[in-house]
Amino acid sequence: MLQNKIVVQDKTATIRPYAWQRSKKVLKNTTPVQIIHRNITGLPDCQYIHTIPAVIFSSSGFIGNLFHEFNEVIIPLFITSRHFQSNVQFILSDYRPSFMRRYAQILSHLSSYQVMNPGANESIHCFPAGVVVGLKFHTYLSINTSSNINPGGYSMLNFKQFLRESYNIKEIHMDTKRPKLFLISRVNSRKFLNEEEMVNTMEDLGFDVFIGRPNQMSNLTKISKLVSSSSVMVGAHGAGLTNELFLPVGAVMIQVVPLGLEWASTAYFGKPARVMGLHYLEYKIQPEESSLINMYRRDDPVIVNPQSIFAKSFRAGRDLYISGQNLKIDIRRFRKTLVEARQLIERDSLAP
Repeated sequence: MLQNKIVVQDKTATIRPYAWQRSKKVLKNTTPVQIIHRNITGLPDCQYIHTIPAVIFSSSGFIGNLFHEFNEVIIPLFITSRHFQSNVQFILSDYRPSFMRRYAQILSHLSSYQVMNPGANESIHCFPAGVVVGLKFHTYLSINTSSNINPGGYSMLNFKQFLRESYNIKEIHMDTKRPKLFLISRVNSRKFLNEEEMVNTMEDLGFDVFIGRPNQMSNLTKISKLVSSSSVMVGAHGAGLTNELFLPVGAVMIQVVPLGLEWASTAYFGKPARVMGLHYLEYKIQPEESSLINMYRRDDPVIVNPQSIFAKSFRAGRDLYISGQNLKIDIRRFRKTLVEARQLIERDSLAP
């Protein structure tokens, strides 16, 4: 691969091919691709000449985080390469076998060719048809349909359909008599301290509850089929809510919003849910439902003004609200949100 060097006619530049360009830490860990002039002497001859174009991208970012991998790799890759109709060669800088295993079905539906690892392939490959270096981030779990960086004019509904094709998900009609509810269970932070009580309430309201445990959530093949057959998905703010991508149009996504995470909850999952054709409901916890209430006074800024904590130090805010709190849900109040979800499902079933 000429060690991540791209030879072109009239450009000299260095690009770190990761879609999220705002994080210095991520870019520091992203192997650069050097673009050099063709007329530089001493370049070796081509060993392989390809008749198809290539896309070079990196998976160096927030490793293992479903939200970031879809947000900054998979969706941008779909936007960039889908219009090639699988006639494109992927070159994965910062190649990770775990990433390849996790997204094998998606990658194989975007390209008919084996993904190339430049770190293990020292041959000289030439792509006269052109090379796209790097991907472009649009916005959180969304696609800008009017952008000139969206050559196929794709929408998130197109992407959801692509996922259904990739995972061979059949069209499923939602059961309104006993609708399936998929509950995302967490263990390290933002976990439901009274999860059993929540499940009992869900079942009392007529839901058929399936619980996604942390050790199951990494298997996208299984999870995609469970979520795609669900009428409702419930979870606290976190990467697991990325599975809203697999919910059928018309399903309900309920996000439990922990203390201090209102903005991120709406931006990362709330607004995208509506663009995907989902009903979106928020259950914003009260301070008494956060485990932080056991450590701070009711009038402490940590409780009454979380944004002041983030303003002083993002790390301090992250440690408190993202990593440091769990949730004990007020069942009587939460029940109203579940009832609203049932009503939305039933209303849609009666629509012509």
